[in-house]
Amino acid sequence: MSAPLRPRPAAPHGPAVPPAATPRLLTVGIVGSGRVGTVLGAALAAAGHRVVAVTAGSGASRARAALLLPEVPRRSAAAVARAATDLLLVAVPDDALAGVVAALADGGALRPGQVVAHTSGAHGLAVLAPAAAAGARPLALHPAMTFTGTPDDLARLAGISYGVTAPAELRPLAARLVADLGGVPEWVGEADRPLYHAALAHGANHLVTLVNEAADRLRDAGVTQPEKVLAPLLRAALENALRLGDDALTGPVSRGDAGTVERHLARLAATAPESVAPYLALARRTADRAIAAGRLRPVDAESLLGVLAGDRRQVAA
Repeated sequence: MSAPLRPRPAAPHGPAVPPAATPRLLTVGIVGSGRVGTVLGAALAAAGHRVVAVTAGSGASRARAALLLPEVPRRSAAAVARAATDLLLVAVPDDALAGVVAALADGGALRPGQVVAHTSGAHGLAVLAPAAAAGARPLALHPAMTFTGTPDDLARLAGISYGVTAPAELRPLAARLVADLGGVPEWVGEADRPLYHAALAHGANHLVTLVNEAADRLRDAGVTQPEKVLAPLLRAALENALRLGDDALTGPVSRGDAGTVERHLARLAATAPESVAPYLALARRTADRAIAAGRLRPVDAESLLGVLAGDRRQVAA
């Protein structure tokens, strides 16, 4: 079994944020009407905060803003930043974040004391350096959830974790914001943001790819409704993995069934060669984890590892 989960650390106690600088109900602006920005904006509004302006450039962004923030006026990024006297939430793609923050700071749209928060999982506080230089207070606030940009997302926010990186003096406010959103803060160090985000992307984004790969191969095998086959199996596997760690592992790799895996690879090569490489990569990593966890004895793994290394496999053209 994998190592037990460590208890969630208690929020560090930093100096209190002056009430005058951060009123209980905040005046908020949102730059970025993507799936995350509009949903968090709607959640903040539901918590009583005043969302006063939002950017919405594309047709999809305008539609999301109209659906989730119907009373909030659409403005330019600079106008939104100026209107957001307490909190500016920047919810733009990771690679665009630095440019957006720099442009707002260089254009004089940010003010001292204003909290400038971004929702990127990959970035911490460094990307907000131009805002901090302008006197704003930087905050990284990433919801560990996948979003559709619809009202259904609001119900999913209850109890989720937020990866938070904040200066010590801003941690009480960050904890309060997360509580207002119905979540729980997970304090992530600046240097650990890329690893934190890689873990989430590996687990969630790659899971979607894996599920769709499995569904496609079932269709290739003649199964007309693969989702009905996969749903109970995958739900049980996910629940067991979260509860039991590596002890949840089953299947041919965990048993060292080299012949079965060899047949899998041969048929995949003939039917869907694009699936061979990901199958091999995941099977090799599964074997490593099974051996490390004591689920698969090294002596029983020898033939399997040979197949995965290509020593015995004869791939059909």
